[in-house]
Order: sequence, then structure tokens, then C-alpha cells
Amino acid sequence: MSSKDRILGRIRRALDDAVPAAEIPRDYLPVHGARTPAERVDLLAAHLAEYRALVHRTQEEALPALLARLLEARGARSVLVPPGLPPHWLPAGGPTRVPDRAASTPYELDRVDSVVTGCALAVAETGTIVLDGGPGQGRRRITLIPDHHICVVRVPDQVVDSVPQVLPLLDPARPLTWISGPSATSDIELDRVEGVHGPRTLDVVLVGTQ
Repeated sequence: MSSKDRILGRIRRALDDAVPAAEIPRDYLPVHGARTPAERVDLLAAHLAEYRALVHRTQEEALPALLARLLEARGARSVLVPPGLPPHWLPAGGPTRVPDRAASTPYELDRVDSVVTGCALAVAETGTIVLDGGPGQGRRRITLIPDHHICVVRVPDQVVDSVPQVLPLLDPARPLTWISGPSATSDIELDRVEGVHGPRTLDVVLVGTQ
């Protein structure tokens, strides 16, 4: 028996004897205020901008042209594309497409200029985008290693008000990634450094249907 087996065995025995957990009161507000769908999207956009994400609004039919402009402005020569991304989002003739492969190393992903994904949901009150590894989002690491991430959010359908509202809509067994702006941190003197554990540039495209 290994040390790991002994430790896990002790944990199992301790849990068997544990007192049932007391029910935790959840009397906090699930949402702060009432909003129309349009107000919810406006709040999401405002908080994304506060986090230094670059926010763009467009309609479904104009999305391919906008994505092409964002990639061109970035000077992207390669773009990582999840397998379930709608093909018409990135028409032919743009940057070289890189597939989302399990065998890709971090060094290979670091050489990719941009990545385009969809999302699972977005939270207006916190300016947070949630990815769950769905077909249009790909593996978690493809949004953590390349330096430029373009994330498409369908509005208002994929926008909820608050974290308490979004949690029941997510599958906890999926690899959830919560993104609030570009990757950044601050040292003890509050000097902001971007690109620490993810992309330095986050473009969020809010796509409406009308």
C-alpha cells in the first residue's frame, strides 16, 4: 500500500464518521436590481470595459467581417479554431487556421497569434465570461496560452444578471473557466502587469440577432 492509499483511506474513514453538515443559509440577494435584457447587456459591456477588455457590438450577419478586421488589426498570421466554431464566422482567405489538438504542446500554442471562441454564458454584474469547454470553445488551455483571445457572446440569450443566477445553469463536471478581462495581476505597489496567466488582449464581441 502506497502513502497515497493510506492517506486517502484515512480521509474516507474520517468522512464516514463525520457529523452531517448543517444546512447553510443562503439569504443573500440573488441579483441586485431588476433589468431589461438590453440593460443587462449594457451592464456587461460596461464592466468588461472596466476590466480593460475591448468590447464590440455587431449583428449576426456582420460578425465574419468584424472578426476578420480584429484579426487583421492584430496582425494575426495564425488563429486557433475550436472544432465546433461555426464555419462561416471565419471565411477562407484569412490567417492560417490551427486546429484544437490534444497533442499540441504549450510551446506550439504560444506561437499561435490569436484564438476565436464562443462562450457558455456571461455575467452582467461582474463582467465575467464563462467557458465550459463546449464544441465552440475548445480546450481550456487554448484560451490561457495564446496572447490574443476573441470571445463571441450571443446577446441577450447568453447573458445573466449575477453569479447566483449563472451557477445553476452550468455543469460543475465540465472544465469551467471564468474570465473577467485580460489576464492581469498587481504587485504590492499595485503596478499592473498583464499577460501573467492568459492573454494580454481580450476582444469580446456581443452579437445580437436584430
